Amino acid sequence: MIRIAFASALLASAAVATAQAPAGNSAPQPVPIVDTIPAAVDQPYPGTITLNVDATDITRGIFRVTETIPVAKAGPTVLLYPAWLPGKHAARGEIEKLAGLVFKAGGKVIPWTRDTVDVFAFHLDVPQGAKTIEASFQFISATKADQGRVVMTPEMLSLQPNSVSLYPAGYFTRQIPIQMTVKYPQGWTAAGAVPAKATGSTYVYDRTDYEVLVDSPILAGRYGKTWPLSDRVKLAAYADTPADLAATPAQIDAHKRLVDQAVKTFGAQHYDNYTFLLSITDQLGSIGLEHHRSSENGVTPGYFTKWDDGPGRRNLLPHEFVHSWNGKFRRGADAWTPDYRMPMRNSLLWVYEGQTQFWGYVLQARSGIVSKQDTLDQLAAIGALYDSQPARQWRDLIDTTNDPIISARRPKGWTSWQRSEDYYNEGLLVWLEVDSKLREMTGGKKSIDDFARAFFGVRDGDWGQLTYTFDDVVATLEKVHPHDWRGLLTQRLTEHGTGAPLSGFERNGYRLVYTADAPASFKAGEKTRKVTDLTYSGGFVVNSGGDVTGVTWGSPAFNAGLTIGTTIVSVNGEVFSDDRMKGAIAAAKGGKQPVQLWVRSGERYRQVALDWHGGLRYPRLQKIGTGETGLDRLLAPR
Repeated sequence: MIRIAFASALLASAAVATAQAPAGNSAPQPVPIVDTIPAAVDQPYPGTITLNVDATDITRGIFRVTETIPVAKAGPTVLLYPAWLPGKHAARGEIEKLAGLVFKAGGKVIPWTRDTVDVFAFHLDVPQGAKTIEASFQFISATKADQGRVVMTPEMLSLQPNSVSLYPAGYFTRQIPIQMTVKYPQGWTAAGAVPAKATGSTYVYDRTDYEVLVDSPILAGRYGKTWPLSDRVKLAAYADTPADLAATPAQIDAHKRLVDQAVKTFGAQHYDNYTFLLSITDQLGSIGLEHHRSSENGVTPGYFTKWDDGPGRRNLLPHEFVHSWNGKFRRGADAWTPDYRMPMRNSLLWVYEGQTQFWGYVLQARSGIVSKQDTLDQLAAIGALYDSQPARQWRDLIDTTNDPIISARRPKGWTSWQRSEDYYNEGLLVWLEVDSKLREMTGGKKSIDDFARAFFGVRDGDWGQLTYTFDDVVATLEKVHPHDWRGLLTQRLTEHGTGAPLSGFERNGYRLVYTADAPASFKAGEKTRKVTDLTYSGGFVVNSGGDVTGVTWGSPAFNAGLTIGTTIVSVNGEVFSDDRMKGAIAAAKGGKQPVQLWVRSGERYRQVALDWHGGLRYPRLQKIGTGETGLDRLLAPR
């Protein structure tokens, strides 16, 4: 009714505007948009698509594709390139990298036309008598990071089937049978969720449906190694060099415990087999992407060999593994779509990603893949970051679920004021609060573990999708223990104000404090990012060359005029260095004289005063009282 009324008002306004237009002025009317692409229906597609991919051109990063698509009848046909991809939360299909597209039937070329509205759709007219059409094209992958994620190098490749295939419009993707064959470089091996038979470097994958195939990426390379982690789960790692695959038995045992702790936590498994696809490289583009029976995990060299240097990116595997339960099996009803053309709606990402982020940190501690102390320090950093972000004053948490579509994960200049995909980590804080409330109200008898088993631990072995709504989340929490969960969650999702929701820490026995010494995990994070993080010590982040890479809105650094792109040249009259910057901030504590900086922006130099006198501050969690707390119990192994 609202839409009809709104449309009527627009038409009335247009009529008035037309009537009042000066005589002789042109006043066009819009051309109607007619959708000529058939909507997806839940019925079997007639025939099996065969997809052949040549992935041997590792020098130029080109995938060459031949796809044979059965057709039921002659006439107008629409083929689609996947646009809205699960896990990307937006229309992120790399249609711009598709090239050389030719369709044929019976050896004769069929002309095609791109849809004028949906650029991911191709119209063609199937000739009489044709039983199949053949599509040939190339996926010209990025060879430099500014073109997108690099997915092929001389040592390894990441093959996502959605990038190298088309599918017929008008059908649920789960109803489209397909079989894929891939030729890899000589001597390479490959790993993925769909079983395959290998003849040399050519892999023939089992027949499956298009939905499953798109959800089953492949990691292949020259140097690979696979470890079984359970009877259903394995870790398949590929690296730039064999040396980076030198995992110790203790390290593999930690990954085995990750699987064990996840199964104990959720109480069911929603896969027949699961593969961690781990690329250890500084050449292939980084990634962290969930799939139902696998995950794509990209880390830099040293994942195994520099294990003792700090937690690094070891949170990545726990996070992506949790997604098999949360996001893949249980999925927000408005995010589930029958094909890759229908837009996804992200209103429940605070569950999909927020609770996954929560469980990722919990499971890293429970398994010991990251120590409890490092986990506590990382949680402190999350709490401190969101406690310092002033954007909460104007933009609520639920609105950040639109960010994958609004900004498409492009860099922002003022994240602290614009916000980004905060449903991840602020969502974590909300779920920590839920856990603490359950423990408080039940005297420790109930916790978020009970919610996890009730919500995710159903239908063991089912690796379809079981959708949920906000009401379902509330109803499950009510069954665990009665409370106004709707009111609490609604408040946290829609509130404005200063400071982050930190009561989950405090109710669970810890408070956020700041000390002059950085925790080991904080230092390790700085080393990995190659920065000095002074977010809580003046409000900025700077790299080793003096380039400012982050500024908190309204902070002393902001007031001094620092921005991303500013380069700090000198500190109190001496050439900039990380140590000098930190030393100057420490020396200014409690005084009145600001730290004097010479900075460069482009070709302009200027002197600025950093008026911060709080010294060096780094976040930590401090236990309230003595004995075991709720947070201690949350992070303890099951």
